[in-house]
Amino acid sequence: MPPDQSSLPGDNCLLKMHGIRKRFGATQALDGVDLHVNAGEVLALVGENGAGKSTLMKTLSGAYQPDEGSMWLEGKVYQPRDPMDARRLGVAMIYQELSLAPHLSVMENIVLGVEPVRGPLMAWRQIRKIARDAMAQLGRPDIPVDIPVSRLSIAEKQLVEIGRATAIGSKVVVLDEPTSSLTSRDIAGLFTLIRRLRDQGHGIIYISHFLEEVKEITSRYTVLRDGKSVGGGLTADASTDAIISMMVGRKVDDLYPRSNHTPGEMILELNDVSGVKKPAQASLALRRGEVLGIAGLVGAGRTELVRAVFGLDAVRSGKIKVGLHSGPAAPARRWNQGVGMVSEDRKTEGLALGLSISDNLTLSRLARFVTPSGQAAQSARWIEKMAVKCRGPGQIIGDLSGGNQQKVAIARLLHHGVDILLLDEPTRGIDVGSKAQIYKLIDELALQGKAILLVSSYLPELMGVCDRIAVMCRGVLGTAHPVKNITEELIMLEATGAGATS
Repeated sequence: MPPDQSSLPGDNCLLKMHGIRKRFGATQALDGVDLHVNAGEVLALVGENGAGKSTLMKTLSGAYQPDEGSMWLEGKVYQPRDPMDARRLGVAMIYQELSLAPHLSVMENIVLGVEPVRGPLMAWRQIRKIARDAMAQLGRPDIPVDIPVSRLSIAEKQLVEIGRATAIGSKVVVLDEPTSSLTSRDIAGLFTLIRRLRDQGHGIIYISHFLEEVKEITSRYTVLRDGKSVGGGLTADASTDAIISMMVGRKVDDLYPRSNHTPGEMILELNDVSGVKKPAQASLALRRGEVLGIAGLVGAGRTELVRAVFGLDAVRSGKIKVGLHSGPAAPARRWNQGVGMVSEDRKTEGLALGLSISDNLTLSRLARFVTPSGQAAQSARWIEKMAVKCRGPGQIIGDLSGGNQQKVAIARLLHHGVDILLLDEPTRGIDVGSKAQIYKLIDELALQGKAILLVSSYLPELMGVCDRIAVMCRGVLGTAHPVKNITEELIMLEATGAGATS
């Protein structure tokens, strides 16, 4: 079969990586990867967590040195010594967790590491001009360049990162999960910016687990699996299912396997609940055997709602009823009442990254184990059931991919035997294969009579998994409606305060 012509470098090839190999001990992280980016192109780099995307980009950015293979930039051999050298040569990596100095000004961040000087002194007039030109080039000349970065929004901070890349003449810009913390409005602004950079002749490598975004913003895609290039082509010619199947190595028939759930008895009820700041007013009724979704924009109060239910945040007024138990309660009491929570911030709140998988899995119900071997045996059972990819129960959980960490966080709730699962952004930052497994698990738990309250910013996820959806706007939770009666457009209208679902 002849190679897809779209996957071959053309005359306007800006960056080429050929036969890249990288090994860490016994692990072959990259096994002969090929990739190229043309000038004026947005290329999607997709694959599951652990597929090799991060290792490949760290090799490109100079953080790692390849064991084998070659790289060329603008037709010249490209061998960066470190990330700063890569930036000077024309390749900038912008990570999901931005690497800005919050106490420094916008202009100081933009020239950080390549500051122009005049003798022994900083050339402040030149620095200010570079920063203003960079912001104007990106379409945001209104951002003051002399204010601390800490005063900017997430979207504006991301803009400063991109401005730093363009100000020093980067030809290739790598964006790693750039929309994970952005609102819909900010995403639209980012896409406008990416198109502007593309039209200016930059080569953009776009890494994302959101395939809808990939379809919208990129013209071509490359798929990595198990450290190898396994395919690619024109984005417009590929279906989402085809890309997913290439990523996971098998056909994915249904990303959202929602069965017919039969709701049972009322198990969680909120009546006019308000917190110290948010929620402002929230009422809902959750039954056994159903998945109730909570939609809304960032800052609407969804996280504060589940934290209030679990006892992490104070309740100012209103009533929370869990089964036969009424009133506010601390998290320890909620555990005893059969309520468990998975935080949206698994790194700092959801998991103890320095402890083992076994310790994280059993931490809330540790007293039942007499010996470490008993703890390990129970953990091994959950590892197998949840298909967690790891070396064993004793492995440090911080070494796992995001998807496998999330499986352990959910497994802890099941090990504890909870009846109500409060899941706050449970698939944020994880690959499509792991998402499909979590969606299947949620469906199975509902069939078993568990009650799931699911908070998500990803509307296709809510529409695909939930039985009912309620929308939160400015701290007020609206009425929950059957998913068959609403659309994504109606959800967004209610989330922005422009309308209400009916």
